Amino acid sequence: MAHDHGHGATQSSRTRLALALGITAAIFVAQAIGAALTGSLALLVDTAHMLTDAGGLLMALIAASLMLRPTTERHTWGMRRAEVLAAAFQSLILMAVGTYALIVAWQRLFDPPEVPAGSLLVFGIVGLAGNVASLVILMGDRNTNLNLRAAFLEVLNDALGSAAVIVSAIILATTGWAQIDTLAGLLIAALIVPRAIVILRSSVRILMEAVPPWLDLDDVRQHLLENTHVRGVHDLHVSKIGTGLPVLTAHVEVDPECFTAGHTQEVLADLRACVRDHFEESIEHTTFQLEPADCSKEQPLPHM
Repeated sequence: MAHDHGHGATQSSRTRLALALGITAAIFVAQAIGAALTGSLALLVDTAHMLTDAGGLLMALIAASLMLRPTTERHTWGMRRAEVLAAAFQSLILMAVGTYALIVAWQRLFDPPEVPAGSLLVFGIVGLAGNVASLVILMGDRNTNLNLRAAFLEVLNDALGSAAVIVSAIILATTGWAQIDTLAGLLIAALIVPRAIVILRSSVRILMEAVPPWLDLDDVRQHLLENTHVRGVHDLHVSKIGTGLPVLTAHVEVDPECFTAGHTQEVLADLRACVRDHFEESIEHTTFQLEPADCSKEQPLPHM
């Protein structure tokens, strides 16, 4: 049943991503025209960011589709890591765009061009309206997986960028301060880089098979040792294949009598229930190797 739920959630994510992609692509075209007509750096940076987001949403949509593919003999986890790779690639692109925007904005800060405030305001409002619509679409499933979370944060940052464009247009119209457009561009660029780093760090943790941040291995080991037949736990590993798919493997030392008294099935059931029910995220995929507590390194280990 859990598998069916994940399948349905992924299908819902695909629909939301497709709608958000359509809106984002339309906004990109409108803002590209606006940037060419007004010469606004803030609008240009926001347009470049919008292009990146459109590409990111497209990758997210492809990843969501790949995640629906069944497991095979070659890909035993299916394509569940596609979402992580897509999120990592998106973050790298965002970092490149943000860095480039910071450089350009710094160069133009001392020589700001003339920007028509009225046209800038119109295109800023168009961009904000589209971003809000995309946010509403993505909001329901934003915590479903890392892929959708990255897409949601990209659109949210776009909305902040469009708001910055609107504010700069209003200030430019009321005060004539030309540098405000460049400062708005710097602000948008500054919003991009830290967010990209956060997404990249989360993706790299999964790809490097790090222990999930919500889990303490010592806590896991202590829970396993609470079983009356367990005498030790070693080679304990916990990582994540993708969002909602943590996996655990461990060698568990038990009383030698367990292998003759028929306690092994009971012990295995208790260990599985322990990691399934006692932590923030249920660990369904587990592999426990039971070993006699007095088994030496030279002796062959019985596998269960």
